Parts: sequence; structure tokens; C-alpha cells
Amino acid sequence: MTNTANKSPKDRLIFALDVNGGLEEALSWVDRLWDHVGIFKVGKESFVRYGTAIVRQIHARGGQIFLDLKFHDIPNTVAGAAEAACELGVAMFNLHAIGGRQMMTEAVGAVRRFAERSGERPPVILAVTVLTSLNDGDLRLLGFKWGARNTTLHLARLAQDAGVSGVVASADDAAAIRKACGNDFLIVTPGIRGAGVVAGEDQKRIVSPAEAVSSGADYLVVGRPIRQAADPAGEADAITQEIVRGLALRSGR
Repeated sequence: MTNTANKSPKDRLIFALDVNGGLEEALSWVDRLWDHVGIFKVGKESFVRYGTAIVRQIHARGGQIFLDLKFHDIPNTVAGAAEAACELGVAMFNLHAIGGRQMMTEAVGAVRRFAERSGERPPVILAVTVLTSLNDGDLRLLGFKWGARNTTLHLARLAQDAGVSGVVASADDAAAIRKACGNDFLIVTPGIRGAGVVAGEDQKRIVSPAEAVSSGADYLVVGRPIRQAADPAGEADAITQEIVRGLALRSGR
């Protein structure tokens, strides 16, 4: 069970730290935004470029990390990767639900055993359902018989049964996931955009911050809208205010 009731609006904002200008540039974003966002997402691009150094440097600055490597392999390999993520001290990491129930169950078990041995708080495990860059047509091309919504719900229930704390899913599906999986199941939502045009857009299922939170999202992942803003810290603060509005709308339902 994971309770987010005591999380501040700022703590619910995750900044996607995927920049290619070098480790110092990446860390400059941490220094610029550490008081305006709750968690820094280190994805494949940053981790492959900078390795564990970026994790250590963010921790040295007092930041929390969502390790977004989307583990997907045989169960034993993913369990080992999950334990390694624990050793790095990250707050969250994710894996692909499509990897199957056994893979997810063994990853959950590895994290629990680490916590028991170390006495440390375990990271939140999130399952990726359907990428927000995929729509119904894309899934048909891949051979899935269901559309994005039904596939997402099926994978979310599978992840919950395996003991995973929550999912990464489109805000379009947040309300349905909340209804199917209950209030204690975390929903982390990428594909968040404001009113402005974002260069290099490749998300197909996107919503505003307030819409996402009011629909049931617990955390929002935002990258380019903040990075490309004239005032990145101000944009992060504006998104936090949208989160406040979304929480108010949710509680009023």
C-alpha cells in the first residue's frame, strides 16, 4: 500500500531529466529546479550517457530519483536489476508489465528482500502499461486484439496482482485504472502538456496537468514543457498550481 495523501503538490511533479549536453548541463537543471519539483526522472538517454554518476550527483544535492529504464527481460534478470536499483537508492523505478506476471512478482520479491536485509525504505515499483506514444492503430499493427484502454486495464490489474505499487499510464486511462485498482494503487502519468506548442512532440495521448490529476493521476512526468520554457522554474511552479487545481477538482467529485 502506498499513501500519497501527505504528498505536497510539488512532490507530485517529476521532471524528466533527459538532456544531451553533458553531465554538468544535466546537473545544472537539478540545481535550477530542485526546489520546484519533487523527483528527477533519469531515463535511458541520461543513464546511458552518464551512468550511475548522475544518480550519485543528484542524491548529493538532496534530490530524489525515478529511474526510468523500463526493465523487460527474463524474471531472474529483472529481479537482479531491481535489486541493483535498490542499491542505487532510487525512490522509484519501473518495468514493463508486458514482461509478465512472474517477471513482476520476482522483481517485487527482490525489492522486499533487500528492504528486509538493509532496513531501508524500498523504492516504489511501477509497471509501464501502454506507452503514451502508442494508440489503438499502433497496437493493432503489433497484433494486440484490444485497444489502448482495455490493454492498459488488463496490464494494470496484472501488475497489481503481482504486488507492484502502481503503473505508468496515460491520463486518458487514469479514471478507469483508479476504478479498477482502487485508491491505493499509484498512477504516474507522462504525456503532460500545457497550452503551448512543444517542439519535437511524439506523444499521441496527452492532457493538461489539472485534467490528469482530476482524473486520478498521483504524479505527473513533465520534461520538454519545462525545459523549453523561457522561465523553467516558473513553468514548474505553474504546473504545480495546476496540480493543486486538479486535486481540488478530484476531491469535489
